[in-house]
Amino acid sequence: MTSTNVAMGKTPHLTLIRGVDLVASPWKNGGGVTREVAAWPEGAGLDTFVWRVSVADVAQPGPFSRFAGIDRTLVLLSGAGMLLDDAQGYTHALKQPLDIARFEGEAVIEARLVNGPTRDFNLMLRRGAAAGEVEVWRGDGEHTLSADVALLFCAEGPIAVTVGDAAPVQLDINDTMRIDSADAAQALRCTTGGSGALLAIGIRYA
Repeated sequence: MTSTNVAMGKTPHLTLIRGVDLVASPWKNGGGVTREVAAWPEGAGLDTFVWRVSVADVAQPGPFSRFAGIDRTLVLLSGAGMLLDDAQGYTHALKQPLDIARFEGEAVIEARLVNGPTRDFNLMLRRGAAAGEVEVWRGDGEHTLSADVALLFCAEGPIAVTVGDAAPVQLDINDTMRIDSADAAQALRCTTGGSGALLAIGIRYA
């Protein structure tokens, strides 16, 4: 996982994205509300992004929007849970906060809510242009990142984050630290402190 302006001997570029500043917009299929955290290229539409990270409020059961050529990772943030049924009869069960589901964007997915609305974290990657992964970091720890872009999303907060030699930053729920790396091959040290949890997203360009 990674950054665009920080590494050993080089300083990565850090951007703090506060959750209170995220703007809500309707889902592609109208079944909920999404808040874009970050995307590349900046300002890209749903048909042109290389990667996109967002938080969605799912208010009702129904079909998921389909995105051809996109690999998706979904993480339950809050709510009683959601069951994602695909056309082949497999069910992705998101029953506990920070449960993760991975599936192709063109798949036919029907969502069932366990008991009321949920809030979910969504990573979308355009296949062949970018690849990525999501890890859960809980509480105090030392980690390394090596990717072109990394995002540390606060799923449970608060939690303090120290990237390389930069000053610690406290993240509250829905805050994100974006790290753009000057050298994706160089591992970047990251320390966390507190009782919260982060989703650590590492993205590499093809």
